[in-house]
Amino acid sequence: MAPDKAANLIRQFNQTLCQWITWLDDSTFTELLRKPRPGAWSLGQMYVHLFLSTEHFINQAKLAAATRDNRDEPMHENARSMFDRNSFPPRILEGPDNDSNISQPGSKEEIAVRLTRIREVINSEMIAAVLSGSGGKTRHPGLLYFSGPEWLQFAEMHLRHHFLQRQRIKDELIPTSNS
Repeated sequence: MAPDKAANLIRQFNQTLCQWITWLDDSTFTELLRKPRPGAWSLGQMYVHLFLSTEHFINQAKLAAATRDNRDEPMHENARSMFDRNSFPPRILEGPDNDSNISQPGSKEEIAVRLTRIREVINSEMIAAVLSGSGGKTRHPGLLYFSGPEWLQFAEMHLRHHFLQRQRIKDELIPTSNS
């Protein structure tokens, strides 16, 4: 990957992740644990989903960058469409991590530490991985094969996709006025 493209990818990832870290200050720990309705995620559960998923995507990026395996394997056409738009579809997506049994965070500090650690990994280890010319790919369970840079782009798109969910949860938690 060209250095300027890699720098843009990492810059965009950092901006999106920093937005999540900043938003963490908008809520108390008690507010992070509140669910807008039974069966829905709290903001805290959404943060847990985000850091667990992002850690997984980054690990896949590192694995892909460290191999030459699956170089010629394609991504699914649905993934190609997302990458071409640089965004997930603007709708609620169902997947294996979308159940209401995802754990609540142990503390607000836990969330901050996990997100900060992701940022540190991106800015130290991932620069080399993104610039790596290995061309290897690893398999996404539903979208087929991604290279290291594609995994990083996917992680950033995923983080950004949840901006809408965050707003929906916050809107549902705001008490409505009867006047």
